[in-house]
Amino acid sequence: MKKLKYFIAVSIIFVATSCTDYLDTENIYGKSLETYYKTPTDITEAMSGVYNAIYTNSPNSEESIAANLMDNMMLGGGGPDDKAAKWTDAFEDPTEDTYRDMWVQSYNGIARANAIIENTATADFSKYFASKAEAEEFKQNAIGEATFMRAFFYFRLAKFFGGVPLIVKVSDPKDVARATYTETFAQIATDLKTAITMLPAKPFPSIPTADYGHANKWVAEAYMARVYLMYTGYMTNIEKKATNDLPTVGGASLTAADVAGYLNDCMSKSGYALASDFRNIWPYSNVNKSAGTNVLPWAAANNLAWIGQDGSHPTFGTGNYETMFVQRFSFGDWGWTNGQSYTNRYALFTSLRGNSLRPFGEGWGWCTVNPKIFNDWADTDPRKLGSILQVGKAEQGTDGYASDKGDHETGLFNKKYTSLQHFVPGTTTVKGMFVQMYAWSNADMQLMHAQDFIFMRYADVLLMHSEITGTATGLNAVRARAGLGAVGYSLAALKEERLHELAFEGLHWFDLVRWGDVDTAFSGSFPVRNSGSNGTYTLKYRPETKGLAPIPETEVRLSSGVYNQNPGW
Repeated sequence: MKKLKYFIAVSIIFVATSCTDYLDTENIYGKSLETYYKTPTDITEAMSGVYNAIYTNSPNSEESIAANLMDNMMLGGGGPDDKAAKWTDAFEDPTEDTYRDMWVQSYNGIARANAIIENTATADFSKYFASKAEAEEFKQNAIGEATFMRAFFYFRLAKFFGGVPLIVKVSDPKDVARATYTETFAQIATDLKTAITMLPAKPFPSIPTADYGHANKWVAEAYMARVYLMYTGYMTNIEKKATNDLPTVGGASLTAADVAGYLNDCMSKSGYALASDFRNIWPYSNVNKSAGTNVLPWAAANNLAWIGQDGSHPTFGTGNYETMFVQRFSFGDWGWTNGQSYTNRYALFTSLRGNSLRPFGEGWGWCTVNPKIFNDWADTDPRKLGSILQVGKAEQGTDGYASDKGDHETGLFNKKYTSLQHFVPGTTTVKGMFVQMYAWSNADMQLMHAQDFIFMRYADVLLMHSEITGTATGLNAVRARAGLGAVGYSLAALKEERLHELAFEGLHWFDLVRWGDVDTAFSGSFPVRNSGSNGTYTLKYRPETKGLAPIPETEVRLSSGVYNQNPGW
């Protein structure tokens, strides 16, 4: 299966240890910094190791899970023993290392990217290609991709932790102090600018399916906008140091016009486009076809047809031109080291607790949905039922749902990322949809979630363009896709559109922070069911944290006082 090649990588050289020694060059496999990075195959293998660092072993360190638990539109959920979900939801960290795996894996990725950047620059690949021009193109693409990934990992760290230690060369000391928020974002912006320059301007539809999941020039341009909005918003609304510019290292700051220019380039040349129906982005739109019968009547009534998740020419689906950058998932295996981390645990952990239905399977019931978003959302917007799963509804395949299996039950679950299953055709055996599609042998309900997690899609490019330029064109394009009328631009309209278009995709929490809404968005209480008992859920946030997670205490202690802890922790 092609997807397996993406993440079961051979991380030949780099081994994470403590914060004082991120890079271990022990020659375990007969390769070293001196002998590796000499061939295109070496670089391809090493790049797989960079992408492998996106995955974390701890679910609470998974960006998709942590960012949604922090958000005001999702609750902790789970069972009485699922304390980790409730702690994250309530901005508590009694274990002191909740996010350490995210920290360690991000620095693994940074170290691997640094090695590619430095060693590829001095390598001569000419004998492996028909011309020097082709060899140079390979080199430029590899350095550009690795530089983007370094920016990606530093941005992941900065969103959660603020300023972090900057290690941008293999020889850099590993015990440096944390950089400031501004210094960290300057490095991210500089890396993105470099990646944009080095990566080829190849339209997305012409990129081979085998390269799907890798970063490209257009992804880097889109991330520049996301980084710009996060930095300027945080500095203006949280730090109260108003700015409209994104700094770079040793160069001119990037203005709103500069960043809008990157988005204009992406919009006019990339080949990405909105799917015709928002609901066709999500795999539930494929479950009837996979099952060979209408197990989800609502999808049949709306003529849904999945666009797939392998690019413009997918293995399954009609062709996906909207998804730009993802965390690729396949199937886990208990026999692999950290095998569960390669299945989409956001889908597993947020699925129906204690209920194995068709087509929606069982999970752990985390991240139940705040009824406010459902109640405030117009029924005329098809994204409402395209994003939220109601229980007890025959047309949704949930009429057999048994309640009182978990905590913070509201009767509403995330529908974008969820467990999907149906009978194996011609039998009464139920297996996961993806397991059947790819003929995978292990049908364990905890390991069957091969849905990619989307980090960036084209709809967000349009919404970011509207926000940065103060114009309604992109916003209204997204609304038109949902069958909604045009509106004039306002920040309030933009906020509502982002909430409805991007709900449960790990973005709303960071939107609340950068807009400065986080201090007021966590008020109110409402009734829930807690494993069979009536309860009251109260939204919680601690303003003294400034929207940041704690630096892992193990890292603070290992730094011997070099790292200072974030406020409120």
